Amino acid sequence: MIFFTEVGKVTGLREKIAVSNIDMDKAFLSQVSIGHTRWATHGPPSTANCHPVKSDPTAEFTVVHNGIVTNTVALRLLLQKRGYHFETDTDTEAVAILCKYIYDSQPDERLGFTELVKTVLKELEGSFGFVFKSAHHPNEVVAARRGSPLLIGVKTERKLKVDFVDIEFPDLEAEKSIDAFAAATSPSGLLVPPSQNNLMRTQSRAFMSEDGMPQPIEFFVASDAAAIIEHTKRVIYLEDDDIAHIAEGELHIHRLRRTDDPPVSSIRAIETLELELAQTMKGKFDHFMQKEIYEQPESVVNTMRGRINFDQHVITLGGLRQYLSIIRRGRRIIFCACDTSNHSALATRSIFEELTDIPVTIELASNFLDRKTPIFRDDVCVFVSQSGETLDTICAMRYYLERGALCVGVVNTVGSTISRETHCGVHINAGPEIGVASTKLSEDRASMAERRKQIIDGLHALHSLIKRVLEGDRSLQELASGALANQRSLLIMGRGYQYATCLEGALKIKEISYMHSEGILAGELKHGPLALIDENMPVIIIMTQDSLYPKVQSSCQLSFSLTFIPSHSDLSSHFSFLSVSGAVEFRCGKSPRKTKRDVCC
Repeated sequence: MIFFTEVGKVTGLREKIAVSNIDMDKAFLSQVSIGHTRWATHGPPSTANCHPVKSDPTAEFTVVHNGIVTNTVALRLLLQKRGYHFETDTDTEAVAILCKYIYDSQPDERLGFTELVKTVLKELEGSFGFVFKSAHHPNEVVAARRGSPLLIGVKTERKLKVDFVDIEFPDLEAEKSIDAFAAATSPSGLLVPPSQNNLMRTQSRAFMSEDGMPQPIEFFVASDAAAIIEHTKRVIYLEDDDIAHIAEGELHIHRLRRTDDPPVSSIRAIETLELELAQTMKGKFDHFMQKEIYEQPESVVNTMRGRINFDQHVITLGGLRQYLSIIRRGRRIIFCACDTSNHSALATRSIFEELTDIPVTIELASNFLDRKTPIFRDDVCVFVSQSGETLDTICAMRYYLERGALCVGVVNTVGSTISRETHCGVHINAGPEIGVASTKLSEDRASMAERRKQIIDGLHALHSLIKRVLEGDRSLQELASGALANQRSLLIMGRGYQYATCLEGALKIKEISYMHSEGILAGELKHGPLALIDENMPVIIIMTQDSLYPKVQSSCQLSFSLTFIPSHSDLSSHFSFLSVSGAVEFRCGKSPRKTKRDVCC
């Protein structure tokens, strides 16, 4: 087994492989490889901490992992006490060594590869997508997921006999005996089950051609469709607690447990992606982040296509048709999300309250689960997630479902967990199209007709306004490379609709530049955040021409007063102005005290 690891960009890994003595033209009848690019979530970036992670120097078991194992500390301590040594800082290594421990514990009659992985998974807590490889099972691979997305691409030359894969459930009585054995003999929490085959294995019909004969086939395991689109458009989306075993040209999907709640489908469909290869390439852009930024005008048009009639000022959402009357009768609307999705909910809360007269609350999914907030049957709960697989949001959704609330999903990924388990929902159409919408929203209140018209007209102009903002790219780059280049911290302030923009801007600055930044509600400036502002602290203030402009302007002047600019003076004498789609950018000039502070509003 040959390993290559490298820190940094993928090109560095390619260069290392290129100078090796591997014959890249050699053909194999059957061959399995695994690899992974990931953030250094445990320990510093180093070749030792790179994936794949080995169980021992001979690599009896090898693992790649997306997600976090939350009980890794307990696992490491237990395995160290039993004589196993760790070479990395990763949580993944505990999983690889646990595979070896369970394998070593049964020298007389070994577990099958899938059963061994099932035993390992039952000991793990957290969110993960795994791919396992073993020297004891050459040319085989086992993949499993819980909380992290995982899909399998299928590539064949001829049409498959069927367009689905049967789920193979364990024998229920045998499973009960394993659980009883665990309770009686495994006080440490590390279970070694009785050696017996509990899988009800059937011949995999899906990977035969139409004439019933086996055919050459390739499988690609990935966490996102973009990773495999250049190879195939045929994919299978795994669900939580699915275990996929690939060997001898066939894919078998098993369940971790038979007694699942809620009940799961007995098949996994082989779907065709609508995604195009060009969408996953950088094209003329320097990096993917820049590409995504410049694709925003097109993305907002795709989201609205087929849903908004701008001539008649009508919005239609077919995914909500059957539940519209329940939504209108709701006592409150609760948006539940994480990170960027939470900010998008925060940005739209006031519009929902204005148009529906229904109180709207915003819940961070992780915080909501900690508090166990009361939920009622006449609540309407909206779960927002780009992937549809955010673990905290999924756990919150199931909490709501158990209490009888109406659950609505707003996701980008068709077939994701949230899109499947919510009662109804809306896809934002950055991915595959799902049909023409047909349900009318918020049209029964004549008093709001003019306001609805204003909002729809604003949506119509949105893509052009985004283009105008992007035209200021050069000046923003100059600001970033000049005044902000050597800063270690940054504040972003706004209020009303722009507060969510401040939070999202601060989050993106942290993610991209590794610089501390904080989004602040401008109205709360005097209640504490003001203490952070001095002549050295850069501040961005977002001011738009709406009813809150004077209040934000007051916060702006208050901030300037701390840079030794007289609060009564005319701001235009100290700052140059650049209008960007209704916003104003202030560049700091020399104040009477000659500060070097830069403020952008």
